[in-house]
Amino acid sequence: MIQNIWLRFLSRKMRAILMATGLFCLFIPFSTQAQTNPVILVMGDSLSAEYGLARGAGWVKLLEDQLHKEASPWTVFNASISGETSSGGLSRLPKLLEQKKPGIVLLELGANDALRGLSIQESDKNLRKMIQLSKISGAKVLLFGMQIPPNYGQEYTKQFQNLYPRLARQEQVELVPFFLKNVASDINLFQSDRMHPNEKAQAILFKNVWGAMAPYQTLLKSNR
Repeated sequence: MIQNIWLRFLSRKMRAILMATGLFCLFIPFSTQAQTNPVILVMGDSLSAEYGLARGAGWVKLLEDQLHKEASPWTVFNASISGETSSGGLSRLPKLLEQKKPGIVLLELGANDALRGLSIQESDKNLRKMIQLSKISGAKVLLFGMQIPPNYGQEYTKQFQNLYPRLARQEQVELVPFFLKNVASDINLFQSDRMHPNEKAQAILFKNVWGAMAPYQTLLKSNR
């Protein structure tokens, strides 16, 4: 009788072990799935948030399509908000870094700082902090260079233009020299407000970004 009880006990133990092992095996595919889908986080304003465009017509979608075409395991999370400033982006970034754990951060902010008359020093401080937080999290950064029209004053315009290459150099991150290259000078590539690029311009914007991502091409083919 004692022997039968002991055997039943062992049977329960074995069943427990088998169940635990089975559950462990079930968790493996989910863990592997998480590791095989590294994230590109886009932090931008209306230029990246498809303002005035049909859904899925912006340059970020073209980036997703290119990654899919190349069978890259990377996914894109677009956290861009129309009207966003460097201050707003900085306030949102820590939570996004924690939640999404991106391997690459595309930083397209600052234009609205200039439109609102924010000082160059304030924009510098906010963008620099965003770069540093991203790097601390383990992400690589691609900073988008921006320019503003000369009617904001020659000195301010020049300082704003120089802000981006200086930040990229000092913080040792990659740079899109001018995000609106080959777009800014062509009125036919803008919406009726003459501020936001239209759908025809999105392929050019994507090309500017993709070209600047050349140093990451090997990374984009891997699982990080």
